[in-house]
Amino acid sequence: MTAVVMENVNWNPTLSKLLNSLEENRTDIPNCSDEEFGFLSELLRSKELNALVNVHKKIQANAEDDKFFPVLSNSMDIDAEILNMLSTKTHSSELCKELFYLLQKPHIQGLLCTHDAVAQKDYYPRLSEIPIEVDEDEETVKIVQLVKSDEPLGATLKTCEKTGKIIIARVMHGGAADRSGLIHVGDQIVEVNGINVEDKTPGCVLKILQNSEGTLTFKLIPAESKEGMRESKVRMRAHFSYKAADDPEAPCKEAGLDFNKGDVLHIVCQDDPYWWQARREGDRNMRAGLIPSRAFQERRIILERQRKNKDKSDDEKDNLSLCSVPVPLPTLCPRPSTSLHASPTKCNLQGIKTKKIMYDAAENDDFDREEIATYEEVAKLYPRPGLYRPVVLIGPPGVGRNELKRRLMATDPDKYKTPVPYTSRPPRPGEVDGKEYYFVTREQMETEIESGKFIEYGEYKGNLYGTSADSVSSLVNAGYVCLLNPHYQALKMLRRPQIKPYVIYIKPPRFEILKETRNEARARSTFDESNSRGFTDDEFHEILHSAERIEFLYAHFFDETIINADLPIAFEQLVTAIHRVESEPHWVPASWVQ
Repeated sequence: MTAVVMENVNWNPTLSKLLNSLEENRTDIPNCSDEEFGFLSELLRSKELNALVNVHKKIQANAEDDKFFPVLSNSMDIDAEILNMLSTKTHSSELCKELFYLLQKPHIQGLLCTHDAVAQKDYYPRLSEIPIEVDEDEETVKIVQLVKSDEPLGATLKTCEKTGKIIIARVMHGGAADRSGLIHVGDQIVEVNGINVEDKTPGCVLKILQNSEGTLTFKLIPAESKEGMRESKVRMRAHFSYKAADDPEAPCKEAGLDFNKGDVLHIVCQDDPYWWQARREGDRNMRAGLIPSRAFQERRIILERQRKNKDKSDDEKDNLSLCSVPVPLPTLCPRPSTSLHASPTKCNLQGIKTKKIMYDAAENDDFDREEIATYEEVAKLYPRPGLYRPVVLIGPPGVGRNELKRRLMATDPDKYKTPVPYTSRPPRPGEVDGKEYYFVTREQMETEIESGKFIEYGEYKGNLYGTSADSVSSLVNAGYVCLLNPHYQALKMLRRPQIKPYVIYIKPPRFEILKETRNEARARSTFDESNSRGFTDDEFHEILHSAERIEFLYAHFFDETIINADLPIAFEQLVTAIHRVESEPHWVPASWVQ
């Protein structure tokens, strides 16, 4: 047998054995040509492969030790010594001169400084030994040690009403306490860092924790129940803004989650009837925060309105159109826990046809009452090829919705359509059924109104006019973008899974700009049936008053708001919004995607 001699001491012994074995068993390898054998032999002899295997072995050996240690921790001192030595030799050698200037470069100095800062510090936290004291007469206890850091522990405390003991009130999802898996809701705290807390308040415990350094050691009596914390997948859109620091009822201001109206929140836990745990959608912070629950927030709003109504006259109450029916109020959530964290009765409606038709809305007190908007469960709705969501333009009469809709339809008549309205009046000469209107009998229209088939309707000069939900659906199913500019009361009929509208609120600018822009454009008053004059100041004020009423009652239904101060700019914003609806997913009521 011929043994392969490895002359270089750096050859990897494993590869040497493999090569020797290959030589010894060459004749036993079937279908192995000389060319193939030569290639494999050269590969095993190559310095590159041997060096690569040796490097891999070194890395693997270090990885098994779990830590990498620096060779030295005073590289800046050594750098200063070398510079001192080189300073006397820069005239005699170009190499010394180049090295002298190189070691003074800011990036080299910064690198060496960072190296020393890391080398001189141990970033692996070490927990001290836990004292083990066994007393058969004592209750079962558990000792929990956590390394204190800048991250809040993510738990709150309270005094148990039955026992008077301090217990864990809640554990915040994703926080340090939750991730440890060692602290549970209901655990009784006996000691913190060796200090007995059985006769102290949650506030005292908080101070102990704040003044502690290094590790935190808890002596706990485990809760009887240790149910796992499961995160829900519920997403909700907030219809109000919240700031924990300004909430006097917040159980822990540091643990609160601030959010703005319109934000989508991931509700991870609803176990507490008063305070939910949530994260802002897309927020990378693992720890959840506390927000008021829907029921709790609704009752707080009702209570606040009832207080305000006591100071107002009966006429003012009627004008505000608030919910006036008393609702029993439960006792508000006590402040339990301390954190371990350091208009007119008739409304004019603009008709859908080119010729403006003014008619009175069928007023209904139920429609005019404000809903108490707090949270709305939402889900992502993705664009559907060939099925476009109807675009609904909401706003006060005179704000310019008709003109925006007219311009949009003119850009692409084959894409944008508006439904043909129904009427109980007889057709006039030249009118074609299904083109200008669908002409039906008053009895038929009243029956269909009663059955809820019309998204809006009204009466003008003894004749009924209205838009049916089926006419909207037929346009959507035919592949058109259905454009609607109904009375705002129609929103409650439109916002349903069968229609899935995208609601754009066309808002007027402030009085001075509203008056200036409309007068410059010589806009005709929509309050005058003949359209023969411009707007008066009183009518401008009526537009603004109507806009306030619409926002007060229906702002939580709006998907987008466009201020129509400059018509061309507002039109561009409208076109952009519609393109976005067609190409991007949007949050919609969860029932629309189930």
